Amino acid sequence: MFKNILRIVIALIFIVSGFVKAVDIVGFSFKMEEYFSPSVFSIPFLEKQALFLAIMVVVVELVLGFLLLLKTRLQLTISLLIALCVFFAFLTFYSAYFNVVTDCGCFGDALKLKPWQSFWKDLFLLVGLGILFILYRNDHNETESKFKKYLSAIALIAMVFVIYWGIAHEPLIDFRHYKIGTDLNAEKLKIQKDPSEYKTFYSLKNAKTGEILAVNQDDYVNDKKYWEEGSPWKIEEGKTTSKIVKQGYESEIAKFKPESPEGMDLTEEILKAPKAVLIFSYHPENVDPVLLAKTEAKVKEIKEAVIFGVSTNPATFRTIKNAMMDGTAIKTIARSNPFVLTLQNGKIIDKRSTEDYLK
Repeated sequence: MFKNILRIVIALIFIVSGFVKAVDIVGFSFKMEEYFSPSVFSIPFLEKQALFLAIMVVVVELVLGFLLLLKTRLQLTISLLIALCVFFAFLTFYSAYFNVVTDCGCFGDALKLKPWQSFWKDLFLLVGLGILFILYRNDHNETESKFKKYLSAIALIAMVFVIYWGIAHEPLIDFRHYKIGTDLNAEKLKIQKDPSEYKTFYSLKNAKTGEILAVNQDDYVNDKKYWEEGSPWKIEEGKTTSKIVKQGYESEIAKFKPESPEGMDLTEEILKAPKAVLIFSYHPENVDPVLLAKTEAKVKEIKEAVIFGVSTNPATFRTIKNAMMDGTAIKTIARSNPFVLTLQNGKIIDKRSTEDYLK
């Protein structure tokens, strides 16, 4: 009884984790790019293969989770899942210990886990899989029924469809803060009412003893022994940090800050407009100019709307006003490149890839 419950629980964790990543496969590929970036593992040639590798990881996770659930080829399945967990545990430990990737993407945007939480989750799965490996080592009562075959076929078709849809369009289920129906003005207000608080920490070194202390800005100012004339305590250059001391309301909407090429903040103009239509591109250099021209032409037909083209390049759009925004922030809004976002009094009423928008 116990081993069956444990097997089902672990299988469902892998299936849910794989499904959430499959739904937003492009978003998961962004996370893979982050791991391959110079600031983490510095494997630049794999950055261009991030989408393919993301698909492979998701397929393996889903297939193995499903095989475990159906109790099929248990010893091989459990062994492969253990290997997969060891790999994930290495990534999450590296992320947590060196503080390089603040969200592993284990459950996509559906459930944000901090690196150490992800690491302990992987350890729990490793222990559980180890127990299953022992409990099922002599279990050879596997049967291939028609039900299993039909269920496997349905699951395979569903997996392929979900992954394809996430690449060709936008995710079937939107777990992000920018889903349709979100009121950006209301989110901005929540952020203003409950802001996060940060403090500056100085790394001080005692010139006489060599002792090093991390002292926050208030303690530094209030205790003159750190800064009075003749004090042995000196601030170490390049080691001053900012740490959060109070977590406020968290929302990706905080990063929604379009600016004109001259640096003027356009956020209020866009969010207060009765209607705003924005074309976004986080990689304008990869966009088909013909597709972009068609999208601009269609958007310009809309009457009485605030219209901007928002990208990382001030000269991306030819016939509508250009605006600038951080590429990572744009990726958070939608996965297509480019895509069209429609707002009504700051509320998202439509979000589509340009291909779907032009249909």
